[in-house]
Amino acid sequence: MGKTYTSKIELNVELDENRVPEKLFWSAEDGGINNEESKAMMLSVWDSNTQESLRIDLWTKDMPVDEMKVFFYQTLVSMSDTFKRATQDEKMTATMKDFCDYFAEKLELKNK
Repeated sequence: MGKTYTSKIELNVELDENRVPEKLFWSAEDGGINNEESKAMMLSVWDSNTQESLRIDLWTKDMPVDEMKVFFYQTLVSMSDTFKRATQDEKMTATMKDFCDYFAEKLELKNK
Protein backbone atom coordinates (compact mmCIF):
# COMPACT_ATOMS: atom_id res chain seq x y z
CA MET A 1 0.00 0.00 0.00
CA GLY A 2 1.32 3.45 -0.92
CA LYS A 3 1.87 6.35 1.38
CA THR A 4 -1.27 8.31 2.26
CA TYR A 5 -1.65 12.03 2.80
CA THR A 6 -4.14 14.16 4.69
CA SER A 7 -5.52 17.40 3.35
CA LYS A 8 -7.53 19.72 5.58
CA ILE A 9 -10.35 22.08 4.62
CA GLU A 10 -11.53 24.32 7.43
CA LEU A 11 -14.69 26.41 7.77
CA ASN A 12 -15.24 29.07 10.42
CA VAL A 13 -18.54 30.84 11.00
CA GLU A 14 -19.03 33.99 13.08
CA LEU A 15 -22.59 34.12 14.44
CA ASP A 16 -24.63 36.93 15.94
CA GLU A 17 -26.52 36.59 19.24
CA ASN A 18 -29.34 34.76 17.40
CA ARG A 19 -26.85 32.32 15.83
CA VAL A 20 -27.31 33.84 12.37
CA PRO A 21 -24.10 33.86 10.29
CA GLU A 22 -22.41 37.26 10.10
CA LYS A 23 -19.12 36.15 8.54
CA LEU A 24 -17.86 33.00 6.86
CA PHE A 25 -14.19 32.10 6.47
CA TRP A 26 -12.54 29.11 4.84
CA SER A 27 -9.06 27.69 4.50
CA ALA A 28 -7.63 24.99 2.23
CA GLU A 29 -3.89 24.96 2.76
CA ASP A 30 -3.20 22.64 -0.19
CA GLY A 31 -5.07 25.08 -2.45
CA GLY A 32 -3.29 28.15 -1.08
CA ILE A 33 -6.44 29.47 0.63
CA ASN A 34 -5.95 30.84 4.12
CA ASN A 35 -8.87 32.25 6.10
CA GLU A 36 -10.58 33.78 3.05
CA GLU A 37 -13.91 35.48 3.68
CA SER A 38 -17.02 34.39 1.81
CA LYS A 39 -20.67 35.46 1.82
CA ALA A 40 -22.20 32.02 1.19
CA MET A 41 -21.35 28.32 1.15
CA MET A 42 -22.95 24.99 0.33
CA LEU A 43 -21.43 21.74 1.49
CA SER A 44 -22.79 18.29 0.68
CA VAL A 45 -21.43 15.00 1.94
CA TRP A 46 -22.64 11.47 1.20
CA ASP A 47 -23.47 9.16 4.08
CA SER A 48 -23.18 5.69 2.57
CA ASN A 49 -24.58 4.05 5.71
CA THR A 50 -27.91 5.87 5.48
CA GLN A 51 -27.73 6.35 1.68
CA GLU A 52 -28.43 10.06 1.92
CA SER A 53 -26.73 13.37 1.39
CA LEU A 54 -26.11 15.65 4.34
CA ARG A 55 -25.88 19.38 3.75
CA ILE A 56 -24.79 22.63 5.26
CA ASP A 57 -26.08 25.74 3.48
CA LEU A 58 -25.04 29.05 5.02
CA TRP A 59 -25.03 32.66 3.94
CA THR A 60 -24.33 35.87 5.77
CA LYS A 61 -26.89 38.51 6.62
CA ASP A 62 -25.36 40.87 4.09
CA MET A 63 -25.30 38.44 1.14
CA PRO A 64 -27.11 40.39 -1.62
CA VAL A 65 -30.01 38.56 -3.27
CA ASP A 66 -28.68 39.28 -6.77
CA GLU A 67 -25.36 37.67 -5.82
CA MET A 68 -27.20 34.70 -4.28
CA LYS A 69 -28.94 34.13 -7.62
CA VAL A 70 -25.60 34.10 -9.45
CA PHE A 71 -24.14 31.82 -6.76
CA PHE A 72 -26.98 29.34 -7.25
CA TYR A 73 -26.64 29.46 -11.04
CA GLN A 74 -22.88 28.88 -10.93
CA THR A 75 -23.36 26.07 -8.39
CA LEU A 76 -25.91 24.36 -10.63
CA VAL A 77 -23.55 24.60 -13.64
CA SER A 78 -20.71 23.21 -11.54
CA MET A 79 -22.89 20.36 -10.31
CA SER A 80 -23.77 19.40 -13.88
CA ASP A 81 -20.05 19.39 -14.78
CA THR A 82 -19.30 17.22 -11.76
CA PHE A 83 -22.18 14.90 -12.64
CA LYS A 84 -20.72 14.39 -16.11
CA ARG A 85 -17.23 13.66 -14.78
CA ALA A 86 -18.61 11.25 -12.18
CA THR A 87 -21.11 9.35 -14.36
CA GLN A 88 -20.20 9.97 -18.01
CA ASP A 89 -23.97 10.35 -18.57
CA GLU A 90 -24.02 12.74 -21.53
CA LYS A 91 -27.81 12.76 -21.95
CA MET A 92 -28.63 13.72 -18.36
CA THR A 93 -25.78 16.24 -18.33
CA ALA A 94 -27.29 17.95 -21.37
CA THR A 95 -30.67 18.01 -19.61
CA MET A 96 -29.09 19.55 -16.54
CA LYS A 97 -27.33 22.17 -18.69
CA ASP A 98 -30.64 22.99 -20.36
CA PHE A 99 -32.13 23.60 -16.93
CA CYS A 100 -29.17 25.84 -16.01
CA ASP A 101 -29.80 27.90 -19.15
CA TYR A 102 -33.51 28.11 -18.29
CA PHE A 103 -32.68 29.12 -14.71
CA ALA A 104 -30.34 31.89 -15.90
CA GLU A 105 -32.86 33.09 -18.49
CA LYS A 106 -35.72 33.30 -15.96
CA LEU A 107 -33.51 35.21 -13.50
CA GLU A 108 -32.17 37.38 -16.35
CA LEU A 109 -28.60 36.48 -15.43
CA LYS A 110 -27.32 36.11 -18.99
CA ASN A 111 -28.06 39.76 -19.77
CA LYS A 112 -25.74 41.07 -17.07
